[in-house]
Amino acid sequence: MNMRLSSIDILRALTMFLMIWVNDFWTLKDVPKWLQHAKVSEDYLGFSDVIFPLFLFIVGLSIPFAIKNRLKKGDSQKSIVGHVIVRSLSLLLIGVYMVNYETAYNDGIIIGKSFWTILMAVAVFLIWTDWKKSPIPQKLYVPLKSLGFLVLVFLAFIYQGGESGQYWMRTQWWGILGLIGWAYLANALAFLFARGSLIAVIVLWVVFNSLSVLGQTEMAPELNGVLRYFSTIVGGTVPAFTTAGMVASLVFIKWSNNNIGLTYFILAVIGIICIAYGLGTRQFWGISKLRGTPSWLAICSGMGFLLFTLLHFIADKKKRTTWAKFIAPAGTATLTCYLLPYIIYPLHELVNFRLPEILNTGALGLLGSLVFAYLVVLLTGWLEKTGIKLKL
Repeated sequence: MNMRLSSIDILRALTMFLMIWVNDFWTLKDVPKWLQHAKVSEDYLGFSDVIFPLFLFIVGLSIPFAIKNRLKKGDSQKSIVGHVIVRSLSLLLIGVYMVNYETAYNDGIIIGKSFWTILMAVAVFLIWTDWKKSPIPQKLYVPLKSLGFLVLVFLAFIYQGGESGQYWMRTQWWGILGLIGWAYLANALAFLFARGSLIAVIVLWVVFNSLSVLGQTEMAPELNGVLRYFSTIVGGTVPAFTTAGMVASLVFIKWSNNNIGLTYFILAVIGIICIAYGLGTRQFWGISKLRGTPSWLAICSGMGFLLFTLLHFIADKKKRTTWAKFIAPAGTATLTCYLLPYIIYPLHELVNFRLPEILNTGALGLLGSLVFAYLVVLLTGWLEKTGIKLKL
């Protein structure tokens, strides 16, 4: 069986493309409510509330295939554990810097918030670019990575955050990449130690969903001291999306060789059950991304199962992938694609470039943001062709 599925790359590319699009909504006016994130007090699922859960689901889809490929190549379990830990810590570190960009105090930073952010992104490129596949001479690999770390240290040293620069860098909520890092760490290690057992992964999925439910009650555990850093895992909701993706992959691996029709049926049934559970429990918790409710978790997980099934049928069974080539770089150089706006937006601020208001309003604004997302993908593809691609 081919251990790399086109459907996973396409789903990842679609999700990243849409993430860049919805992340640009802050620059627009009159965005339809159904496209936006629901507010914390609302019982509602906006289009934007689905994107991040799907990305976490895709992380889970990829874990069994990635680890099985490493084992097939002869990597030891110990080396894979080391890779998982380093990758997770890298995501957490980048996520912390990105979160602190959001609360940076421009007047208190000697180089200003915008230039601070550009240097942060450049440092990430210096450290995590796969230089072996670039045209850069090998003798420069270590100096470039070292320079990147020095830049991060410098940025931490000069940082001031808050409304008046009253605090230094802090974890806050870890950021998108940090949450992915925690979900990946918990699930990849669990997959390894469970030796890829479908039963064990299903049990883990139930545990995380139960923790999500517990988090909505007064019995939710209070984490203090060092333990508070593990609240993402203990909360259950975020890692549960990734575990759901692992369940989908393991179901596929177990049955697809013998009966792909049965595999599709099982995945679709699981997806429908998840959505039905989410809608059925809505009366207890409501559907809310910001509150991380179990209903939101279940519905978005169900969407993940159904989308994976549909895209596998189209891309892997029917071999129809041409339609997705225009966004392919977002699926193969995903981190590069995600990071580029952290250079583009600050540059936009530094040159003080502004489009006419009509082009940032309503349907025209949404179309403009869609074009922006596609340009980011094109730039990602160009960088990938030149050998510049981030790899953790």
